[in-house]
Amino acid sequence: MAVVVRAGAAPLWWFGVLAAGVGVVPPGLTGRRIGVLAGAALFIVTAVVVAYTRRKRYTERSRSVVKAGKHDVLQDRAVTVRNWRRGHRWWILLAFFAAVLSAFVLPAAGGMALAGAGVGLRLKAAWLGRRERAEDTLLWLRVDWLDQRGGRPAGKTVKGYRGTGVAAGDAAPGGTRRRTAALV
Repeated sequence: MAVVVRAGAAPLWWFGVLAAGVGVVPPGLTGRRIGVLAGAALFIVTAVVVAYTRRKRYTERSRSVVKAGKHDVLQDRAVTVRNWRRGHRWWILLAFFAAVLSAFVLPAAGGMALAGAGVGLRLKAAWLGRRERAEDTLLWLRVDWLDQRGGRPAGKTVKGYRGTGVAAGDAAPGGTRRRTAALV
């Protein structure tokens, strides 16, 4: 489940950094200094808001984890990330262009807010990873509860989470790639 949360972190961060870099070029209506200071405040606020939203819903559903059965289809980490990014690519590009266009009013602020959303998703995935380690259970979403566009891990279609041991699958707690030792 943390893989779905973490899937959007990298694109939002990099598009935000790029939009902030491009956004510094035009002086804007307010000037660069005010734009960058407002962008820094937006970065922090956005990161905190994204990191803390829906935590109650995640904790409620993680309390009723059902052990994954042999008929549950659990998706590979790379497939989950690819599906999420494909399903949300137009929204991310639209957010990027909106952040670049907002630079003509408030330089760099839109890009910094977009980057803050990426950091907030990374923080939320790290929080989920700590919960998974503490409970010694990887939380999974059934594939049929996520639509082909990537879905939302705390959306209305998700009825509950499935659990496996922390050694199952190719994802580590928190949605990161599992590191395997090289065989000699």
